[in-house]
Amino acid sequence: MRTDLLIAMAVAVIAAAALLLGRRLRLRALSTPDMRAAARALHLAGQAGPPLRSGLTPESAARSLPSLRALLATPGIALCRSDGQVLASEGPADHHVVDLVTSAAQACRSGRREVIRLRPCPRAGCPAERALILPLVVAGHSAGALIVLTTGAIGPYLVTAADESARFITAQLELAGLDISRDDLARAEVRALRAQISPHFVYNSLTTIAAFIRSDPNRARELLLEFADFTRYSFRTAGEYTTLADELGNIDRYLILEKARFGDRLKVKLQIAPEVLAVVVPFLSVQPLVENAVRHGLAGKAAGGTVTIVAADNGPDCVISVEDDGIGMEPELVGRTAPDEPAGAHVGLGHVADRLRAAFGEDYGLVVETAEHAGTKVIVRVPKYAPGVSLGNGKELRFR
Repeated sequence: MRTDLLIAMAVAVIAAAALLLGRRLRLRALSTPDMRAAARALHLAGQAGPPLRSGLTPESAARSLPSLRALLATPGIALCRSDGQVLASEGPADHHVVDLVTSAAQACRSGRREVIRLRPCPRAGCPAERALILPLVVAGHSAGALIVLTTGAIGPYLVTAADESARFITAQLELAGLDISRDDLARAEVRALRAQISPHFVYNSLTTIAAFIRSDPNRARELLLEFADFTRYSFRTAGEYTTLADELGNIDRYLILEKARFGDRLKVKLQIAPEVLAVVVPFLSVQPLVENAVRHGLAGKAAGGTVTIVAADNGPDCVISVEDDGIGMEPELVGRTAPDEPAGAHVGLGHVADRLRAAFGEDYGLVVETAEHAGTKVIVRVPKYAPGVSLGNGKELRFR
């Protein structure tokens, strides 16, 4: 029995080895020179692209040119501004680039490819004889030029490869422009949210603080410090993202000021999972939800009410909800401003939803559950990790 078992095991091993060898032989058969060349070209393009996503600068040009030179197999390559001034160059023959500034500027103005015969080079062994200059046009405007040096006559293969490289660079610069536009839009939306911080809240907070100055100076001093910290955070310029801990910290200040005004009419319930405090969220993305809950959920209710804030760990996501038991509204009126209310009276839920989708994708945003006289609940789901969205201070937050 033992001999039979050993024989069976040996046969199984041999069969597995034969199968593996067959797979390797098939892979080698498929790995033709053309396929290897295509894979190398894709690899080099993948290395050249990311630096240009920050725009055409000396730094991004210098980082992308080595891969572009290897891709085109050229003795020299350069990227220029639209005025022909060289941003960066690469290769043993790149000293010729300084003589091509005027020609590069001309190519940028005309939008046409230029072929230049180089002057004889005094340097021994310099292989460059001609230059191919290709304008880079982004959104209808000249962004610069690509200069490619060649050792001999410029053939159709090099022209095609250089044209495709120029298109690739242009595509990366267009993506960089979209990234800048997106960032500008995000900053504009933050400014819009800041502008919607109610003047009435500022006035009422200062009035409340003033009322405590005579009756309770220590309380007035504490509230004034909370107000200063609240405004410092709301108008900070540290970036478009923050941690949930910092966002909740500013909500804490806001609620302290509102509770000083409303007294026992405003009650707050918190249920915060410590493991989600370090989650990164767009700046001023949760605070407007709480402001809506207080201003439109409770301020119009004589008996006041309760605001409940929950931040829960839900696998790969963090789920945040802000709920009030106030007057509610008709679902079709969500996001609208009532005709008798001044502009800016509502903190824009639309801005918050747009920023969440811009940061995390179309699968994320806001869900609003409301009905007239039934309160309002706003639910936000954000990923605990999203590529390109990071901050990560994760500091502990203590509510008072």
